[in-house]
Amino acid sequence: MDRYSKITNKNPREIVLLKAFPCAWGKCAFCDYIDDNSRDEAAMVALNYEVLQNVTGEFGVLEVINSGSCFELPKATLEEIRRIIREKNIQRLFFESHWMYRRHLNRMKEFMGIPITFKIGVETFDNDFRQNYLNKNADFKTPQEVAQYFDSPCIMVGIKGQTKAMIDTDIEMMKKYFSLGTINVYTNNTTNIVKDDALIAWFREKYHYLDNDPSIEVLYENTDFGVGD
Repeated sequence: MDRYSKITNKNPREIVLLKAFPCAWGKCAFCDYIDDNSRDEAAMVALNYEVLQNVTGEFGVLEVINSGSCFELPKATLEEIRRIIREKNIQRLFFESHWMYRRHLNRMKEFMGIPITFKIGVETFDNDFRQNYLNKNADFKTPQEVAQYFDSPCIMVGIKGQTKAMIDTDIEMMKKYFSLGTINVYTNNTTNIVKDDALIAWFREKYHYLDNDPSIEVLYENTDFGVGD
């Protein structure tokens, strides 16, 4: 499992994949990332400490991800992140959070003491598909609601049952209401949600220009950031 990497093509930054307590929701139909979660706090803290020692601060920007939300990281790990921010002169932090924590984001910003770009796994702005098929438990109705709290939505493309119109709308909303965004091309995993190869081929052809859009990061594989397995 690779847990440290550098992103150099868009928004240069260091990135670490840490271990955390189980996702507070943990019922998304497409997600098996929660297998990386743990309840052994001492082991998590020790592993996360080791991973964080790789951070050099060379870009002044650090992204911290885990299989869930940043609020599920152990307290000792959050304190170590804050220490490294100060020691390595990190100027901006990227965190990810579930919609359920939206009213706690400012508390995290105050704790870390630097600007935080908060990502959120929207998956799609189509409410029915997100809630009733993907079981996301994120009950916002509009992208404007999301933009009140979060800076950078992550959407998925290429899922069986998804339509071209849904993807078109998702990308339009991402570009209209957010300065940054991530598109994850869906990869089959251990869940019952499967990819649609024809839809992915259509997306690659129509939206290939996003590869050169500095505000959108397209992940064709879920390890494209250099972490995970």
